[in-house]
Amino acid sequence: MKKIAVDAMGGDHAPKAIVEGVIQALAEFKDIEVILYGDEAKIRQHLTATDRVSIVHTDEKINSEDEPAKAIRSKKKASMVLAAKAVKDGEADAVLSAGNTGALLAAGLFVVGRIKGVERPGLLSTLPTSDGQGFDMLDLGANAENTAAHLHQYGILGSFYAKNVRGIDKPRVALLNNGTEDTKGTPVHKEAYQLLAAEPTINFIGNVEARDLMDGVADVVVSDGFTGNAVLKSIEGTALSILKQLKSSIEGGGWKAKIGYLFMKDSLRSMKKTLDYSSAGGAVLFGTKAPVVKSHGSSDAKSIYYTIKQIRTMLETDVVNQLVEEFAQKTDK
Repeated sequence: MKKIAVDAMGGDHAPKAIVEGVIQALAEFKDIEVILYGDEAKIRQHLTATDRVSIVHTDEKINSEDEPAKAIRSKKKASMVLAAKAVKDGEADAVLSAGNTGALLAAGLFVVGRIKGVERPGLLSTLPTSDGQGFDMLDLGANAENTAAHLHQYGILGSFYAKNVRGIDKPRVALLNNGTEDTKGTPVHKEAYQLLAAEPTINFIGNVEARDLMDGVADVVVSDGFTGNAVLKSIEGTALSILKQLKSSIEGGGWKAKIGYLFMKDSLRSMKKTLDYSSAGGAVLFGTKAPVVKSHGSSDAKSIYYTIKQIRTMLETDVVNQLVEEFAQKTDK
């Protein structure tokens, strides 16, 4: 049985969306057990499942405006902290929260702990592409600045995730840069390019530009955290804007537009599904001793369900323990 510790109080729509997503996941997957951390009375208002789910009550929670590291130290009984501590103590196999991103990253590093040999765990997420296959990108904001050595390690981490969790046999790894030539970029990017090109364990294909990401040019894209987070927000915003514009055009286009929609609705639904990043799951702080997964702050029940599905896959493939062994071999050399 896979045990997942869930911060029920994190996110814009907590605990309702969190609990409803958990209920959907419990109904779908019979091999998971969920421990909900938070205000028991508020959680029970939405909890209809009784099998394989339990509640650990706490009145304390970390708010979106709290300073991350300080909150982890001072709010020892916060729902997020207790969920992370359950993983550290072996009471759960993974932790999920839609709450304060910085605080969850701090909990992942200081409570769960990083894998020996991983200098800086990176925040990884699977983003949409036009062909529906998606690509994994890191770092998406766990670290604002990175060295060339960090970017090199992200290439290894991302390739490992794509191969073991997404089932891609030989993931194409690329470095996000301001041009495709190997001479492009800052000194850090130039050095990172050389390190990635010389890494025998990955399939490095060179530099890629941001404009080509959604065309499926790579399976794994490596970036510093500042740039990666900006690209993530741009992709999310663009996808939402396109869908809103389409809806507005159809609703305001008169009877001709509505008739046209009847003929195109299957294609438009397929397009919406392609652009829907919520079905890819959450962002993984990859490089910690257990899965630490951040769901979007605005997550609805569907997003939480898909994030739990993602965590289940990570646990089923035992990707973290495989990563521990991989980096143990590298540090022994």
